[in-house]
Amino acid sequence: MPPTRPAPAEPPPSIRLLGPIEVTGPSGQAVFTGNRQPALVGLLALGAPDTVSRTWLIDGLWGDQPPRTAVRTLHSHIARLRQALDDCGLTGLVHTSDSGYQLSIDPAAVDTHRFEHRVRQARVALAERADTTAATQLRHALDLWRGDAFAGAEAHGWAAGELVRLEEVRLAAYCDLWDAELRLGRHSAAVGELQALLARYPFHERLVGITLLALYRSGRTSDALNLYHLLRAHLREELGAEPSAELAVRYVQMLRRDPALDHHDPSTPPGPSSPAPSPLSRPRPRPAELPAPVGHFTGRGDELAQLDAVAADPGVRVVVISGAAGMGKTALAVHWSHRAAADFPDGQVFLDLRGHDPAVALSAAAALEHVLAGLDQPDPGGRADGTDRAGLYRTLTRERRMLIVADNAGTVAQVLALVPANSTTLLVVTSRHRLTALNTHHAVKAVTLDALRPDEAMALLDRVLGAQRTGREPDSAAQLAELCDRIPLALQIAAAKLSSRPLRDIADLAEELSTGERLDELSVEGDSRNLRAVFASTYDVLEPVTARVFRALGLHPGVTFCASLAASAAGATPALARQALDELAAVHLVTEVANGRYRFHDLIGLYARECAQRGESEQVRAAIMDRILDWYLAVADAANKIVDRGRDRVRVTVAHPPALLPFPAEPERALSFLDGERDNLAPIMTYAIEHGRPDTAWQMTYLVTGFFDSRGHWRRRIQLCRLGLAAAQAAGDPVAEGLMGSGLGVAYLSNRSFDDALTVLGQALQVLQAQGDRRGEAHVRNNIAVALAGARRFPEAVDAYGQALALHLAEGNRLGVALTLSNLGDAYVRMGRADLALDHLGRALAASRELGNPRLEAVALGGLGQAHRDRGEWELATARFHDALILRRKAGDRRYEAETLNNLGLTEYERQRYTSATEHFRQALALSRQQADPHQEAIALAHLGRIGLAVGDTVAALEHLSLALAARELAPDPHETASIHRDLGRLAGRCASGEPAGGLRWHADAEVL
Repeated sequence: MPPTRPAPAEPPPSIRLLGPIEVTGPSGQAVFTGNRQPALVGLLALGAPDTVSRTWLIDGLWGDQPPRTAVRTLHSHIARLRQALDDCGLTGLVHTSDSGYQLSIDPAAVDTHRFEHRVRQARVALAERADTTAATQLRHALDLWRGDAFAGAEAHGWAAGELVRLEEVRLAAYCDLWDAELRLGRHSAAVGELQALLARYPFHERLVGITLLALYRSGRTSDALNLYHLLRAHLREELGAEPSAELAVRYVQMLRRDPALDHHDPSTPPGPSSPAPSPLSRPRPRPAELPAPVGHFTGRGDELAQLDAVAADPGVRVVVISGAAGMGKTALAVHWSHRAAADFPDGQVFLDLRGHDPAVALSAAAALEHVLAGLDQPDPGGRADGTDRAGLYRTLTRERRMLIVADNAGTVAQVLALVPANSTTLLVVTSRHRLTALNTHHAVKAVTLDALRPDEAMALLDRVLGAQRTGREPDSAAQLAELCDRIPLALQIAAAKLSSRPLRDIADLAEELSTGERLDELSVEGDSRNLRAVFASTYDVLEPVTARVFRALGLHPGVTFCASLAASAAGATPALARQALDELAAVHLVTEVANGRYRFHDLIGLYARECAQRGESEQVRAAIMDRILDWYLAVADAANKIVDRGRDRVRVTVAHPPALLPFPAEPERALSFLDGERDNLAPIMTYAIEHGRPDTAWQMTYLVTGFFDSRGHWRRRIQLCRLGLAAAQAAGDPVAEGLMGSGLGVAYLSNRSFDDALTVLGQALQVLQAQGDRRGEAHVRNNIAVALAGARRFPEAVDAYGQALALHLAEGNRLGVALTLSNLGDAYVRMGRADLALDHLGRALAASRELGNPRLEAVALGGLGQAHRDRGEWELATARFHDALILRRKAGDRRYEAETLNNLGLTEYERQRYTSATEHFRQALALSRQQADPHQEAIALAHLGRIGLAVGDTVAALEHLSLALAARELAPDPHETASIHRDLGRLAGRCASGEPAGGLRWHADAEVL
């Protein structure tokens, strides 16, 4: 039996970007359609193996003019790209993460990575004077180019800049190649290829200088001189400049036939009779002062790309890498500097300015002295301010391509004199400060470091601990990363503790950090770089007022804060509080997450709380918290009076009112401010309940009800209303308990949990009846009716509305009457009784206008629009909806704005005006998602699916109906769910005829996306 032959090994995947984009897999070359698909694989390959964010991909594909549907279009391109890669045998190459997409491929399979790797190897050989090896490596690198990078595909934004950088690396590689070839004596052979290059880059000075030397050594001095004259004429005419000093020297040497220009075999040492080298050709010192790279450097792909882009941009010569202590600023600067060292062949200088401590910080003159020593220049002495040193520094670096890394700068004054005078030297500064004033002197690129992304933090733990160890406890490793706030220093410390104990479970350390003193745990014996120490080095030099604000905010139970709260908490004026926050943000002790809104990183927040515990007495800390709670109650009261004037059952009195409200008396501005406070409400109310102020908690719940009515976020509303009910019960106030029970019932209504709503509302009704609170009873009966109508128990709902209306009339509550009439009209619309609905809604509209209540007016207008639509009165319906939309937008009432847009879309849909209907539904969809309102989201999606069915777009129909069904799981409605299933059944019928096979495949892709 003949031996079986082993199957041939599959060829490795290959991605070629240096020319027309080509991807080759085991099954052959990938086939792309259009120019977006190849561009997309090119962008992912440029970033491989790191994840490329969606924002960067959109920028790379469309630049500053992305389509409105950019995210959705990107998803579609990704799906088609996956299919093209699958077809060529590269299955599973594109991976999705929360932050973007990753091309899971060895960088060596991408020709751009191979090109730059070979160039770096060649430059190492050049540094060792191994010219033959270097020339061979450079030729291999340059042979990878098959034309312009990305030929036939468009690149925008950062990607266009990356292609420019690659072209510059290519040109520099050509120059390095011919420098080496000339040192090897291959002058005549070089001339032809150099002239071909000059045809493309006629005025590149380094290339011209190499060609001058090649022509001169080939005996073509006249041609060399003419080339120099041509360059000088061009520079004078176009730029008003002269050739560089180095070229001018070479020109003079050619005129004098200086022996220094003659070729000398580098392998033969000069003998006694050899001519002395010209002083003009004496080699210059090439400092290499970069410290060793930080171990286990991980992530920072976006920031590294920014630094690469700056190095390729002659218009920017200063980079400031700033961030909080422990974020890895020095690590990033050193890592990138090593990676880019070959691009700065005249040397790299590194100096630590020690700016974190004014007592030991280097002066500007001392910094210049250090740099000059690296350039082998004695200190010139002279003026104490370092002016003479600065002049010498500019002279020495003018014709050089150098990298200066100034680490740990404390002030602009320390680094100002180090800014290079030429466009080929780059100054990289790291600082805990933003050094904003430097921008007033020079073009500066700011690179701000924040915490690592979750995937980067996990990758760091993988590298230090080993993927096998983290793979055994992936959830605990992820928890550990979050407990370390994804701050690199904290992660390194935690990983070091685990590395010293190989048998210790990751879960054990995670539990220790979550239950103990985290800052105590995040330290390693024998290492002074513990988190508390690095935070203290920033805190200790703060201005006194700023330090007081920092301590006060450390006691804040919430997530974010603004200047108005900071002023109240610290007992400072608003102006001083703003200045303090500016200083804290400048040194990265707080992070500005939105305009005028700040937060701590968790570990810095813990340190701020420690400072408050150490630096303030118990009495002062209690006073701070009283001011914080008073501020929240006063702000909620002020917003309620602007947004929902009819909600008047609470009268607020506080001992410490804010000096200045954080918003003007405009509904949209008040609501927008509360948008930023939404995540703070639950922790503030919990603190109030636990520290003896339950009245503050339930009153806040009552006062922010109008905010949630306008902005949605039902699950958060339910959480707060439960806290409010618990607070009212803790306060022993039955009327407050009834109000909070009613509020919780309405929150359940908003989430379409009708059974829960009826249970809670029934309990609230009993409490208010026992207290004789007939006004409160009327509102509860109205809410019970809304729940019954939502459950489609319409006869019971009409009866309950009647009871509520009678009570409101008896109490003379005109607002309650208008609200109940509107709700009753809505019930009649849903019952198919448009005639009865018009009567009640018309009365509600008149009553709301008499009250001057635009929110209620918009409710009545919306109901009238639905009644007119049911009667086929399209124009009247549209007019009513538009009137309601105007009022709701003016009030910032986004929840009902989405509902009104859906109603406009449905009106157009029923008139078969599908284009305008689609536009309304898309607007409603965007708003409902923004407000976390799955009910309105499902309505918009279902109707977009029905439009797809109506126009024969089965792919869109499948997409939208499937998403609508998913949204209905969060906002159950059996009637609406049944309608979606019927539409999917219609779609399945078309599938049977073979129409939507592509749509079904798209749906499979959507599951992945």
